[in-house]
Parts: sequence; C-alpha cells; structure tokens
Amino acid sequence: MCATLPGWIERVISVPRFAPYRDTSPSDSLIAWDLYQWNIDVSQAFYGPLHWLEISLRNAEHDRLRERYGRENWWIVAPLDRTDAEKVAAARAQLRRKGVAAPSADDIVAELSFGFWVSLLNRKYDRHLWVPALHAAFPHYRGRREPLRDNLDAMLRLRNRIMHHEPIHHRHLAADHAKIYRLLGFLEPEIVPCLQDLDRVPDVLTRRPGSTRS
Repeated sequence: MCATLPGWIERVISVPRFAPYRDTSPSDSLIAWDLYQWNIDVSQAFYGPLHWLEISLRNAEHDRLRERYGRENWWIVAPLDRTDAEKVAAARAQLRRKGVAAPSADDIVAELSFGFWVSLLNRKYDRHLWVPALHAAFPHYRGRREPLRDNLDAMLRLRNRIMHHEPIHHRHLAADHAKIYRLLGFLEPEIVPCLQDLDRVPDVLTRRPGSTRS
C-alpha cells in the first residue's frame, strides 16, 4: 500500500478520468486510489452475470424469431428498420474481415451486439416481433414490454460502462445486481441458483472502500 498517491497515477489514468474518484473524498487522495481499484474489482465481478444475461437474451430471441420466420437467417425476411438491418450487415462485414469468408447464421448471431438484441424490444417492433414471437422469449414474465425493455437497456448501459473502463462506483450496484437476476429469471429461472453460487458481486460489494481511513 502506498503511503502517498504516486504522481504517475493521474498521468497514466488522466486527471479527468481520475476526478470522479477524487471527488468522493477530496481531502484524502488515497481513498480515491482505493476506490479506483475497487471499481476495477467490482466491474470484473459484474462481468460474469452480465455475460449470462447477454447470451441468454440473444439465444432466446434468436430461437423465437427462427421459429417465427422458419429460417436460421430470419433477419433477411423480418421487418427490421434500416438501423438494425445495418447492424446485421456490419456484423457480416466484421466476420469477413476476421477471415470468415461465408459467415453462417450462427456466426452472425454471435457477432451481433447486446444492443441489437435489446433494440428488438423497442415499440416500433410491437406488432411484427413482440406480439407474435418475442414475448415468448420471456416465458416467466407477465408485465408490459416497456418496463422489460427499459430494464434490459439499463443493464446494457452498465455493461457498456464496464467494457469501456468507466466508473460504476456511483451506481446503486446492489439494485443493478438484483435486476440482472430478475431478468435472467424471466428468461430461464433454472440458471439463477447455479450462477449465484459462482457470483463474486455480493462479496466485492461488502469491500467497498469506506469514507475514512484507519
């Protein structure tokens, strides 16, 4: 443990990027450093539950749309808007840049982003996707589409902050954690107790740096 904050920290991290941590305890820069390290740890812990949420959502929606349209590459005939159709085209192009000359439907499904799958729950797709197919991707959900979509979008934004090394220490992380498992329960409740046995988030949350140093 450093007795004083090394000068290289703000040079490497950058002053603007370190500021959200300094602001939590302006009088003690070492608390800011502890919080920065804890932010890394808790971000790592959230990676696992968010991973499972993303792939569960992706595969559940893909299965329902494959059934709906009777083909693996359902996006060719589904009424996607231009933005989402371009995401599919971009996924195919990315795979080709990676050396996949003829991407399969499974390749494209795996390449499409979390944001793409959340976007399929937008209101514009109510009539063509949600009502005939996508509601069945959440067999244990009985509410309206909008709150479901909003909660998934919140987890998408959390995931993006983690993947871009942004601060998440200011969030209500216990509520975020509970939300992930609630959403997983709508998709596949049997997965929940298995994942909770492996989950590091509750333990890491108890080790958040305090407001004072001993």
